[in-house]
Amino acid sequence: MAGKTKEMSQIKQLLLLKKEGVSNRRAAEIVGMNKETVNNYVRKACADELGIDDLLTLDDPILEHRLKGGNPAYTDNRFEVFKELLPYLQEEMKRKHVTLKLLWEEYVEEQPNDHYSLTQFRFHYSQNTEAKKESPSTILADMRTGGEKLFLDFTGDTMDYIDIETGEIVKCQAFVATLPASDYGYLLFVRSQRTEDFVYAITQCFKHLGGVPKMLVPDNLKAAVVKTDRYEPSLNRVLEDMGNHYGTVVVPARPVHPKDKSNVEGNVRLVYIRVFAELRNETFYSIDELNDAATAKMQKHNQKRMQKNPYTREERFLAIDKPNLKPLPQSDFEIISYTDLKVSSNCCVYLGRDQHYYTVPYRHISKTAHVAYSRTLVKIYVEGELVATHVRDYSKGRYTIVEEHLASKSSEYRGLCAGKYIERAEKTTKELGDVVRHIFYNSNMPAEMHYKTCDGLFNLQRSTDPVVFRTACETAFKYDCCNYRFIRSLVESKCAGVPQQATLLAPSEHVNIRGRDQFR
Repeated sequence: MAGKTKEMSQIKQLLLLKKEGVSNRRAAEIVGMNKETVNNYVRKACADELGIDDLLTLDDPILEHRLKGGNPAYTDNRFEVFKELLPYLQEEMKRKHVTLKLLWEEYVEEQPNDHYSLTQFRFHYSQNTEAKKESPSTILADMRTGGEKLFLDFTGDTMDYIDIETGEIVKCQAFVATLPASDYGYLLFVRSQRTEDFVYAITQCFKHLGGVPKMLVPDNLKAAVVKTDRYEPSLNRVLEDMGNHYGTVVVPARPVHPKDKSNVEGNVRLVYIRVFAELRNETFYSIDELNDAATAKMQKHNQKRMQKNPYTREERFLAIDKPNLKPLPQSDFEIISYTDLKVSSNCCVYLGRDQHYYTVPYRHISKTAHVAYSRTLVKIYVEGELVATHVRDYSKGRYTIVEEHLASKSSEYRGLCAGKYIERAEKTTKELGDVVRHIFYNSNMPAEMHYKTCDGLFNLQRSTDPVVFRTACETAFKYDCCNYRFIRSLVESKCAGVPQQATLLAPSEHVNIRGRDQFR
């Protein structure tokens, strides 16, 4: 759709392709973007003073804000001067004995107070000069280049093990990966073809290989997802994030083009013969047992002398693939999910997947936060700025609180507070006032954590018979159960079994109790 913001995971894949020297036109085909859109992002990235390498290290929301909000390099006065100087620099560099350092020294003499460092000067010259050249695409390089590509696929057939506790036969999916230069194969059984298992298999494959290839070529991505989850990001987005983490580009194989992944298809056939067939009479009692047996068979397969070559797949892998693999990062990849949440009046966002609350600095109340959460961390961004980082907590209905985030801890904030809620409740009815006062004064939680409860009680009061609501509040206070859920259950049952005192029925006690004047 025109004007739709691109996912930053996709933009990072584009930047990785540019690092490899891929042309804009070919990069547009690979990442599935319009060529003019690619040109625009490449121009911004090349002109940005951070450079492509540093841009790739930014968190997605920060990178998005940087690229969407206007590139700082264009608003930098130094860049404006440099841009006007660029044609002169390019002409001078064609002359004998002229170096870029010499030109930089002359530039510093003319701009003594506001100039680029030599490193920045060289970077911008290189970026703006190289951007004009048509670089040949490395995607068209020989498939036999060591460490270039890794093909990924699932076999059609499955194997199984017997669960000792239940006696159930558990079917397992077989993940297969192949390095085409050496035909070296990798096999791992996982419980499903769902996103988390697919990504786990790839990360284990990288560990087994001891490095990362430049490109991943998975089979049709949609076919890899058996069951979707409303909280789970799309497989495309996950693979892009994973590729960005490991510094590799994801280039999906084209549908109905078997030659794109002929090596892995051939390896699947060999896996059937040398693993499935040889283990057909074995019984396994865990997925680990199954994988141990499969690993031994695959090792034997990789160490078997090839028919048409005087070497094994493992020898070929160690000779041409292993030296060309990129090093593994220090940490394993974790799947990151994204969602947009509104910061409520209690300075919290509510992560529905875990039914857990996380605080955000009070100045962002009512703003929309972009939340990125992994298995271990929750990061909260507002307007492209990282404003809060929390350890992920799976406790339902609980709060993760940073005291400095709360409005009540700041003398600058004059908005909602416990006193205002209590005053409003007492003006409504005495019984509601008792309940609200009890909520704030008999809790170890910060006042902000009770704002939503109070808002819920006020809404309940407006839609409930006055006598029933006052009886419910009085009962809750009497039995020390001053919470929204208990009071709501009493209201829904119309306080069945609870005696209603005569004083509550006196009309003078509740005249205009549901009117608007009570809140003024």
